Amino acid sequence: MAKLVVDGHEIEVPGEYTLLQAAEEAGAEIPRFCFHERLSVAGNCRMCLVEVKGGPPKPTASCAMRVGDLRPGRDGEPPEIFTKSPMVKKAREGVMEFLLINHPLDCPICDQAGECDLQDQAVAYGKGGSRYGENKRAVENKYIGPLVKTVMTRCIHCTRCVRFTTEVAGIQELGLIGRGEDAEITTYLEAALSSELQGNVIDLCPVGALTSRPYAFAARPWELTKTETIDVMDAVGSNIRVDTRGREVMRIQPRLNEAVNEEWISDKTRFIWDGLKSQRLDRPYVRKDGKLVAVAWDEAFAAVAAKLDGVSGDNIGAIAGSMASIEEMYALKSVMGALGSGNMDARQDGSVLTSAMGRASYLFNATIEGIEEADAILIVGANPRLEAAVLNARIRKSWLDGNTQIGLIGEQADLKYTYDYLGAGSDALADLAAGKGDFFSVLKKAERPLILIGQGAINHDDGEAVLGQTAKLAVACGAVGSEWNGFSVLHTEASAVGALEIGFEPQAGGKDIATMQKGGVDVLFLLGADELAFDAFDTAFKIYIGSHGDAGAHGADVILPAATYTEKSGLYLNTEGRVQMTVRANFAPGEGKEDWAILRALSAVLGKTLPFDSLQQLREKLFAEHPDLTRLDDCLVGEVAAIEALAKGAKAVKGQALVSPISDYYLTNPIARASAVMAECSALAKGRAAEAAE
Repeated sequence: MAKLVVDGHEIEVPGEYTLLQAAEEAGAEIPRFCFHERLSVAGNCRMCLVEVKGGPPKPTASCAMRVGDLRPGRDGEPPEIFTKSPMVKKAREGVMEFLLINHPLDCPICDQAGECDLQDQAVAYGKGGSRYGENKRAVENKYIGPLVKTVMTRCIHCTRCVRFTTEVAGIQELGLIGRGEDAEITTYLEAALSSELQGNVIDLCPVGALTSRPYAFAARPWELTKTETIDVMDAVGSNIRVDTRGREVMRIQPRLNEAVNEEWISDKTRFIWDGLKSQRLDRPYVRKDGKLVAVAWDEAFAAVAAKLDGVSGDNIGAIAGSMASIEEMYALKSVMGALGSGNMDARQDGSVLTSAMGRASYLFNATIEGIEEADAILIVGANPRLEAAVLNARIRKSWLDGNTQIGLIGEQADLKYTYDYLGAGSDALADLAAGKGDFFSVLKKAERPLILIGQGAINHDDGEAVLGQTAKLAVACGAVGSEWNGFSVLHTEASAVGALEIGFEPQAGGKDIATMQKGGVDVLFLLGADELAFDAFDTAFKIYIGSHGDAGAHGADVILPAATYTEKSGLYLNTEGRVQMTVRANFAPGEGKEDWAILRALSAVLGKTLPFDSLQQLREKLFAEHPDLTRLDDCLVGEVAAIEALAKGAKAVKGQALVSPISDYYLTNPIARASAVMAECSALAKGRAAEAAE
C-alpha cells in the first residue's frame, strides 16, 4: 500500500492504482473520455489531467501514471496531487476547446443527446466560447453492420470501440487509420462487424459517433420509463434495463452485475426488442374446421375443458419452453398433478439431465465469475461463443491473463481464443477420463481446473455415458473438491435449471418428450414450447400458451395468449443456479395475460382450482416447497457427492460426435424469429459463412 495526498486528504491505496483510481478513492471526480475500467489504458483524450506536486511544471494524465511511480517529498512526506487547481482547470478547458473544434453542433438531432459524456463534461469543465473560427472537418460515415449506426464526424478518437472489439470481443476489425486531421475510425474495407458483442460499443462511445441503428430517432431518454430486470435469451441471465414508452419497449441496455455479465450484454439481448411487438398473439384462438378462429376466453377454456373431459391423466402431457419462468412451470405442474398426470418435460433439446442425479450434476458449479480463477479449461460439446456470448467473453478474459490453457472436444469453431483441439467425439473424452493424453496432465497439474459441459454433449443417445465420463474426468483430475467445483454444465435455455430445480420433468412412471412424440398423449399443453418437431404430435390435441405466432401456435388447436419476459414478474435460475427475477416493464398486447394467471383461470374451469389467487400466494406455495428460491441473487450450491456418484456409474461411450445445438445464433427462440433486426443479422452471418467456405 502507498500513501497519497489528494486535494489535502491523505489516503492509502495499492501502488498499482492509477492516479485516476486513487483520486476517485479519495472522493474526487476526474473527467475522462478514453479511460475505461475494463479496457487497456490509451491516454489519448487528456481530459483526466491533474497536477502533481513536485512533478513536471505541466499537468499529468492521471489514467496513465501509477501511484507507485510518484516520488515522496524531500523529507519523506507522501506525494501530493491536485484535481481542482488553477493549472488543472485551465488545462481541462483547453482540452475541451480542442475536442470541440471539429465536433458538429448535432445535439438537437443526435440520439446520444441527453446521455452524452461530451455534453455533460463540456458543461462541467469547458468554457463558454472558442478561439477557433475555422470550418469544421467532415468524415464520411462508415457501414459497420445493421446494429451500429455511425456518424464519424462526431468521433473524438478516444478508441474505446477499437480496444473493446480487440480485447473483449476478440475481433480485429475496427481500427484507427490516418494521422492528425485525417485520422478516422473505420473497419477493414468497411465490412460489417462479426462479433456477437458488438452492440456494447454503443454504450462505450462517449459521444454520438456510434449509436443504435434500430433505435435511431425513435425516442429521447427523458421520455422513457426505465425498468431493471434480467434477460432470458440464453441461460446466462444477464442483468438488463428495459426502457419503455407507454406499452412499447423502445430499447434494452445492460445493467452492471460483476458476478454475471459485468457491464456487457450480447447483441441478441440488446436488439431483440422489435421482436417483442411483432407476430404477437393478442387474443385466444380455437381451431374450427381446420382453421384457427379468434374467440373469447370463456369459449377457449370451454374447448379445453370439453377435450379433457373423460381423458385419463396418463394421456395428458405438458412441455415447457425455453423462456418459461419458475412460477408458470410450477402452476402447470400443479394443474398436471390435479389431472393425475406425471407426463411433463422441459428438455426440448433432448438433454439427459434430471434432478434425480443431484443439483451439482446440472449446475455451472464453478460460477460465471469463477471462470477467471480457472487455470485450465476443457470445453466438451459446446460453442460458448454462440450459446452464451457474455460467458465466452469471461473465458477469453481468463485466457488473455496468460495463465489459462484451454482444450476443446467437439466441433472446431472460432471461439476468439486459442485452444488445443482434442477430438470431435466422445471417444476423445473417454481417453482423457482414462488419464491418457497431454491435456489430462494439464488438468491434473492445474490448481483450479474447469470442465465445461455443453448441451451438445448430453442431448443424444450417448448423453448419459458422456455425462458419466465427464464426471469421471472431473474427479480424476481433481476438479471436484470442497473449495473448488469445476464440473460445470452450460445450459442454452433460461428455463432449464429452474425446471430441474422444481421437478418439472417426468414423474414416477411419467413420459418424456420422446415418448409423447410417439403417440404417448392425446392432449398436450405447450407452455411457450416451440423448439420441437410438431409433426410427431399430429394426433394430439395441442393447447399452446405463449406470446408469439411461432411453430407451437401454428400447430395448436387452442391458443391462449400469454406475456413475454418484459411483461411479467417471474423467477429464473441461470446456468450457475443464481436466483434472479424479471420485473414487468410493460403490458401484454390485446387480451394477453400472464401465464400463471391463465393456468389459474383454466384450473377453475376444469374443476381443479389451484390453491392461489395472486402471484404472491403462488410464490408462498412455491417457496414453502422450494425454500432455496427465496435467496435472490444467490447461487444454489450442489453436493460434490452427486458428481462422484456420476463418476462411479460412468458407462462406456459410443464415440458419437459432439455437436453444439445452436447453428444460428440470431434465431434461437420465438421472439428472435419475430425480429426483423435478428433476421437481417442472421442473413448477414450466413452470407459471411458462405464467403468463407468459398
